[in-house]
Amino acid sequence: MEPAALQSFGFLTLPNYSMIACANALEALRMANRLIGREDYSWRIITLDGQAVAASNGLTLQPTVSLAQAGAFDAVFVCGGVDVRHATGRPLIAALRHLAVGRTALGALCTGSFALAEAGLLGRRRCAIHWENLSAIREEFPDIDFVEDLYAIDGDRLTCTGGVAPLDMMTHLIAARHGRDVARRVSAQFIVERDRAGAERQPASTHLRAAKGHPQLEAAVRMLEGDPASPKSPSEVAAAVRLSSRQLERLFVRHLGQTPAAFSSGLRLERARVLLGQTAMSVTDVAVACGFSSPAHFSTAFRRRFGHAPSVRRGQDG
Repeated sequence: MEPAALQSFGFLTLPNYSMIACANALEALRMANRLIGREDYSWRIITLDGQAVAASNGLTLQPTVSLAQAGAFDAVFVCGGVDVRHATGRPLIAALRHLAVGRTALGALCTGSFALAEAGLLGRRRCAIHWENLSAIREEFPDIDFVEDLYAIDGDRLTCTGGVAPLDMMTHLIAARHGRDVARRVSAQFIVERDRAGAERQPASTHLRAAKGHPQLEAAVRMLEGDPASPKSPSEVAAAVRLSSRQLERLFVRHLGQTPAAFSSGLRLERARVLLGQTAMSVTDVAVACGFSSPAHFSTAFRRRFGHAPSVRRGQDG
């Protein structure tokens, strides 16, 4: 279904979903109705059983109806948040697959993309997900094209990161149906200075923001962040950005407060922490994915940084 044809939306809320992501999406529709002077868009908050679930902030949205009683929608967004793995069980997967058989477009907000991936509904599609979950989900579903974009619309799959990004995606849909002027007026009502395109990348890491204004340091940070499974030595990075090892170390210490070697190790250990918390990968597989020479070396480094063994971290993020 073309974006311009989408009028009715179901927001399928999972336990611990991100309320800000869900609210930004439906509020854009509400404001569009107000500005065009008629109820062109409709929406409902739904769950599988009709019982309202608490968002990650502990609040619920009412009224909530069951998916079976809600009727047909042009599009259904899976609203994820914290512990999305625990919220994605067989009934949800079956329901999503049933929707996919019909003409319902399927989307996801925040971490809801995990549910679509687990249901096998994102094959050969570009897909967006919140940056905090990006590395873990890429490891778990290597055949899906997970991108760093704010949102991705690929045919009848509409996936979006969290926070305020759903507002950007919905204004894009509004523009497709009612024109750019209406979309800009929606943004203006919410005091949004500009519309962001889906292809815009999610906000840069704090490391890149700290390196801003120093092109060689930015390039070095990007290199070290790029492929944790095959970490580059500080001397390799220095040569690639046309600095001496000493010059590179001075830049890192001055702007990031640590040496390139410590920065690289910290990145890989943080990535390992995420993979252990968000995937079912074994400790050995995580060690390999994060570029450690052996599980023993990995366990020692992990314990030194976080104060406990990698196995203690297993599954803590769902």
